[in-house]
Amino acid sequence: MQGEKIKVKLPSAHLEQPEAKKVYQKVGIPIGTLAERVRHVVQSAFDGHRIVIFSGGAKKDDDEAVFDEARAIRDGGGFGSIIGRNSSQRPKEHALKFLDTIMKIYAGEVA
Repeated sequence: MQGEKIKVKLPSAHLEQPEAKKVYQKVGIPIGTLAERVRHVVQSAFDGHRIVIFSGGAKKDDDEAVFDEARAIRDGGGFGSIIGRNSSQRPKEHALKFLDTIMKIYAGEVA
């Protein structure tokens, strides 16, 4: 099973089921920031023994919003994000700069 990958959406802070909310509160699972929620998802994937990739969702016109998500995924221990829609639907020069920034965020070269 080594090398198995899991693709999920970025987690929100909303807990749908009241019983789950009680457990999160009782155990003290931090979910206040996106990075904390990403960390919990990665930990839940066989304690980080699976590659967890996060889907990019709808196109965002604001580059910084995508960069903030990439930072949270990086800081939470995620393995990356799918950003096809957010790169391919931009003009070529903009998309190249955008992708370069994303790669630098994941590489830890920019904050």
